[in-house]
Order: sequence, then structure tokens, then C-alpha cells
Amino acid sequence: MTYIIGLPCVDVKDRACVEECPVDCIYEGNRMLYIHPEECVDCGACEPVCPVEAIYYEDDVPEDQAEFYDVNVQFFDEIGSPGGAAKLGVIDKDHPVVEALPPQAQ
Repeated sequence: MTYIIGLPCVDVKDRACVEECPVDCIYEGNRMLYIHPEECVDCGACEPVCPVEAIYYEDDVPEDQAEFYDVNVQFFDEIGSPGGAAKLGVIDKDHPVVEALPPQAQ
């Protein structure tokens, strides 16, 4: 089981969750943040600090954002499991679902 980041993060990227994550498993794309499902230890530290309430336990994702489970998992298909986001910095891409979204109001 893992946490995922959903639609409210798109074009916000507050990064409070990144600072709170004890295992450095929250990676930054161009338009949103992504939680690596194999690196997440399910501690939940990220969820309460998210100012836009974009982080959900995978079983609690709202139905209208269900696709964001796959968005978070598939984002890592090409990069694998780097073992920590800090050493990578911003990854110059997003999942195609996120890329296709219109700009989100802040």
C-alpha cells in the first residue's frame, strides 16, 4: 500500500510534503509531485501537511481522481527506483494525463 498525490497538486507543488517525508520518496515533475510507490513506507507524514489536500492513502482516493493512482505509479516506469528524490531534482516530464490537463487555478 502507498500514498498517492492527486489533482489538487497540479500546478501548485507546495513541497511541504517533500520536507516532511522521512524517506525522500516524493519526486517533482514539471507540473506536480509524485510519490514513488515502492519507496513509500506508508508513514503518512506527508498527508496532513499538504495545504491543498492532494495526498491520499491509495484506498481513500476520491472516485473522481482514481486515475491518479496509475499516474503516480506509471510516472516511474522510465526512471525506475532511484532511491531518493533529492539527488534527482526536478524531473523534466509529467505523466501524460497531467500534461494533457489545462492549467489549474491556484
